[in-house]
Amino acid sequence: KALAKRALAGEDPEAWREEDLAEELYTAKLPDPDLLIRTGGELRTSNFLPWQLVYTELWSTGVYWPEFTVAELTRALEEFAKRQRRFGGV
Repeated sequence: KALAKRALAGEDPEAWREEDLAEELYTAKLPDPDLLIRTGGELRTSNFLPWQLVYTELWSTGVYWPEFTVAELTRALEEFAKRQRRFGGV
């Protein structure tokens, strides 16, 4: 909505940069997540933070949230630590 208001106020959307969009998100002041843990065996993000998750590593577990334990979190973090992050590079 904020970008639409800026356009209606006369700003040229063609001149906007990626940073302009990022600055208008609710999470603008927060760093993008490094790791997203999906419980219950889900393998999709369900449109959750689509802009912010572009370079986020995904990890899925068949364990449902109520049974998610410190041991399961440790497993996720250990797996994450083994990954080579390329941030869009090949």
